Amino acid sequence: MSTPTEIELKLALAPGGPALLFQHPLLQSLTPKRQTLINTYFDTPKGALAEARIAVRLRQVDDQVLQTVKTAGHGGGGFSERQEWEWPVPTLELDTQRLAELPPFQGPLAESIPALVAQLNTDFVRHSWQLAGPESHIELALDQGDIHSGGYRTSICEAELELKQGEPESLWSTALALAEQVPLRPSDSSKAARGTALAAQQWPLPEATTPAQWMHRATLALDAYHDSHLADHLAIAQAALTTLASDPTLNDQARFDVETMRRALETADPPNLAYGQAALAFAHRLAYQTALR
Repeated sequence: MSTPTEIELKLALAPGGPALLFQHPLLQSLTPKRQTLINTYFDTPKGALAEARIAVRLRQVDDQVLQTVKTAGHGGGGFSERQEWEWPVPTLELDTQRLAELPPFQGPLAESIPALVAQLNTDFVRHSWQLAGPESHIELALDQGDIHSGGYRTSICEAELELKQGEPESLWSTALALAEQVPLRPSDSSKAARGTALAAQQWPLPEATTPAQWMHRATLALDAYHDSHLADHLAIAQAALTTLASDPTLNDQARFDVETMRRALETADPPNLAYGQAALAFAHRLAYQTALR
């Protein structure tokens, strides 16, 4: 059983983004690996895991079945760091014995294990590239498919940059390079969280008081806008950016990035090039708390 800390940067792509991604100079000399992934997420009928921000998943890929447990990510602006456990299982049935041994289930959540049932499915085709350099190794995964949950469906069109070796700075530099030609934006919603919200037809958004929180609120509102198609969520994202732009702690460059993001949302649906470039630049500074003052 593997127990690494997963460090990744998640990016939502526009419908035309995948074709442009394949043409990006960073990937021109590389051959992607193609896989079909069939995934089932489990929870109790009352959503105990979703409330604890824990995901339990069975994934069928080729001839193998993998069971995965993920904790809530820490970060924002698309960047997250979280614990992940993954191991092979013989059939498409939960390995509850090993599940009970994991740290997230050493406490009250242990009582939820017998009640776990399939709640949602995410089925998609993944193309993955290995971006290996002298100081870093990044896996770039492009996922295209659908989430099915509670009788509803929404599309998956996202890229994930996962750090296999090196420093997180390499994730940001790679994402910024992709954003020069590919319409994309940071995304803070996991596939499991999206499916849970889709089934409930409710997209709760956190309150905000700091720049990091306002950026997170705007990002989640755009995730909700994609899945709900409700203009209210786009308006919430715009309002969050308006408030963020007035924050007195931002320096001129940070404020310029936020204003660029806000204007981009007024002229075109996200993701678009202008929004993606400015959002990543701002989120990059925010991640290290530099150049904001």
